[in-house]
Amino acid sequence: MIAKTEEDFNGLKEIGKICGTIRDELVQCAKPGITTKELDEMAGEMFEKAGAQSAPKGEYDFPGYTCISINEEVAHGIPGKRIIQEGDLVNIDVSGSKNGYFADTGISFVVGKGDTTLQKICDVAKEAFDAGLKKAKPGAKKSALGKAVNRIAKQHGLTVIKNLTGHGVGRSIHEAPHHILNFYSRWDDEILKDGMVIAFEPFISTLEEEVFQSEDGWTFLTDESFVAQYEHTIILTKEGPIITTL
Repeated sequence: MIAKTEEDFNGLKEIGKICGTIRDELVQCAKPGITTKELDEMAGEMFEKAGAQSAPKGEYDFPGYTCISINEEVAHGIPGKRIIQEGDLVNIDVSGSKNGYFADTGISFVVGKGDTTLQKICDVAKEAFDAGLKKAKPGAKKSALGKAVNRIAKQHGLTVIKNLTGHGVGRSIHEAPHHILNFYSRWDDEILKDGMVIAFEPFISTLEEEVFQSEDGWTFLTDESFVAQYEHTIILTKEGPIITTL
């Protein structure tokens, strides 16, 4: 969507804050011994208390309020009986809506003390996000974000996932622009507009550049790589980007 009115900005900021708060609470509670279902139930209670709705559940009938992925699971992991262990790479992705406005945010992190490589890809995902954010301005080419992400990945001897992308958001969970790539494509020459709302989400990988869907019809997996994501919902303005999900 293109945010134009004060109502738009306030609505986007409100649901952004709700999703960001749920994300942070689940990260804090993701300790060894807890199940992903227990975390998800906390999110459901927080959505209800805030008068908001889970976007995956409400829009796609996803079997959970949030997507929680562990280790080989890259994205759209279904909350269930899986118990979080010390050293796990966990991704928590929270998206929701309130009063017709949507937000989407996610973060990967290592539980407790883990492999230094896992912490590295989480750090690089954040660094790639920050690099792309500097290019996220009205009048710039959308491809500049992906170029920045891929450059940071390569600097650290890593790569990006090419078949998971960012997207437009705002009045629905997925809308135009339909992809924000994690790599540079000279054909991707769409110009970013003032007020455009996007979910920008670099995926940094230790090796593989594509994920595949599991038999459950939802979860995206890799064969032999670990992947970290860092995602926020952003409103692009001439004065600078507004991150609604901090």
